[in-house]
Amino acid sequence: MQGVAHGAALAISECQYQFRHRRWNCSTMHDTSVFGPLNLIGSRETAFTHAIASAGVAHSIARSCRDGQLSSCSCSRASRPRDLHAEWIWGGCGDNLEYGYKFTQGFVDVREREIRYQRGSREQGRTLMNLHNNEAGRRAVIKMSRVTCKCHGVSGSCSLITCWQQLPTFREIGDYIRDKYDGASEVKVNKRGRLQIRDPRFNLPSANDLIYIDDSPNYCVQNISIGSLGTQGRICNRTSHGMDGCNLMCCGRGYNTQKVNIKERCECKFHWCCYVKCKICTQTVDIHSCK
Repeated sequence: MQGVAHGAALAISECQYQFRHRRWNCSTMHDTSVFGPLNLIGSRETAFTHAIASAGVAHSIARSCRDGQLSSCSCSRASRPRDLHAEWIWGGCGDNLEYGYKFTQGFVDVREREIRYQRGSREQGRTLMNLHNNEAGRRAVIKMSRVTCKCHGVSGSCSLITCWQQLPTFREIGDYIRDKYDGASEVKVNKRGRLQIRDPRFNLPSANDLIYIDDSPNYCVQNISIGSLGTQGRICNRTSHGMDGCNLMCCGRGYNTQKVNIKERCECKFHWCCYVKCKICTQTVDIHSCK
């Protein structure tokens, strides 16, 4: 459970990093629901939270296996890649992606699989949506993993090369799933109780893509009933034309400007041996926040 908790914390932190410059900034609630009523809406944001949470647990458990923190698993037993150089040794202690995937599949999906709804109901559609996005998160961990190699030998001669399976950084996984969020597909429940693409003009989503059923709420104004904290008071970038710009972030309400004195280290010099000495400089900057 320590690995699960670490994976969940990793997922929340990454979610807040990825959306730090958007109207919805992955704010958490001070209750057991974590994201509050947002999870009751089958939106893009809910799709992302399910995928990143599933990826976080899979990543954490796979790494815990490698580090010897779990008695139920150890280093990866993945077979040797076919394209690996014949003289290179496949071994070392790789991250156990297989165990992390299977554990997360059973642990994260169990709640969705235990819920039984009447066929064709909207609730069943949400269950299928959550299961799909959970799987997309796990697949992101595997897809972004790579084979890492290291040279061995005297004076860097590289007479022996050992390779193993290694997880990507979770930032890479977060970037990948955020891209999937931007290209998420809208689906609906058909009469047979299955999901289908809402607009047939678009391509069918793969198992790696995110899907959603409901439109996203209006995150411009505070509405606790739907999990929206609004953008009032959020810091924005006056010169940016992107989502972090004051025009978009503040939803056309305008922004306030405040001059703030910031103290930071400057004119740092290295002294032999061995320390760095810096001065403290004060800089006045303009901070813009949404009205």
